[in-house]
Amino acid sequence: MPYYRSVGEVPRKRHVQFRQPDGRLYAEELMGEEGFSSDSALLYHRELPTRIVNAVASGSSDADLAAPDVLLPRHLLTHKLPSGRSVLMGNSTVRISYAVTSEDSGLYRDSDGDLLVYVESGSGRLESVFGVLDVGPGDYVVVPTGTTHRWCVVDGPLRTLVVEARGHVTIPRQYLGKHGQVLEASPYCERDFRMPSEPLLVDGGETDVLVRRRGRLTTYTYASHPFDVVGWDGCLYPYALSIHDFEPLTGRLHQPPTVHQTFAGPGFVVCSFVPRLLDYHPDAVPIPYNHSNVDSDEVLFYCGGDFTSRAGSGIGQGSISLHPGGFVHGPQPGSVERALGKAATDELAVMVDTFAPLDLGPAAYEVEDPGYPWTWAR
Repeated sequence: MPYYRSVGEVPRKRHVQFRQPDGRLYAEELMGEEGFSSDSALLYHRELPTRIVNAVASGSSDADLAAPDVLLPRHLLTHKLPSGRSVLMGNSTVRISYAVTSEDSGLYRDSDGDLLVYVESGSGRLESVFGVLDVGPGDYVVVPTGTTHRWCVVDGPLRTLVVEARGHVTIPRQYLGKHGQVLEASPYCERDFRMPSEPLLVDGGETDVLVRRRGRLTTYTYASHPFDVVGWDGCLYPYALSIHDFEPLTGRLHQPPTVHQTFAGPGFVVCSFVPRLLDYHPDAVPIPYNHSNVDSDEVLFYCGGDFTSRAGSGIGQGSISLHPGGFVHGPQPGSVERALGKAATDELAVMVDTFAPLDLGPAAYEVEDPGYPWTWAR
């Protein structure tokens, strides 16, 4: 995050004596990115955050991903997926999954990269060493690398699109001023972000935390519960942004997909398509033109509204389309003429564009619509 927050109890100066009511020192933990030369947070624990009493190998998080034999557009029906997390696609910089969750998770720490989670339906709580975030439909949630956290289901099932980065998810550089303020020309501002506002203190003895590093999983047993942080400050913390607070940029003629960018990650970008006024030139064609994104694979998750340009394709709520680089795609036949004269659209969708080809997992093939590639020929 580009700006500073302070939550709970912290001393006036960093790295000075800060004592508990019983006289013991609080234990500092500095979480820092890029070798402590970028964003960081300083957390104050009641107990030492290093007190592990056991560690066991817990397998691998690697998924069985492979390049498809035939270069085709794909349509995945996520609402046919079973409970749990299903890995659909990925490459060396990002992995995309769909999760259906009805029970609270265990404690987890991803040390391979940030997590970006989009909530399609249901509501829940992200609990972490930083505190609590209440989340619901339309929320993007960014969980920084190395954050010990768990997901609690309030109104389930909780259906989410999960984007696992191999690095950090950031606000696009073009939205930030030279000192880190979100600019007036950006589609959202600091007032739209939600972050933990008070500490979450949990008493407890030995507690397991599942940790991922280099794709391998290790279960650490800590001598005490990790949620013992009485205060923290810095520019590194989980936060939420509702897609409904994304303010779209419109124009007389159709705007390029880049105006919808919401987040940036290593080797990918995330865009938000939200209800908006359509183009107002008297001769405008108000839906997307046929296009070939020559350097990217384009993943679009349809999560609400009316997808005018895709009428007749079978696309609906919960659909994921994958249009790989090398395939020219665009509106379905007849949709251009039907859209002429329309004033607005109410579509809601999340797009992930990757700059390296995506491999597919078995779960993707299990819920694929085999007729989708031929819908432009109808």
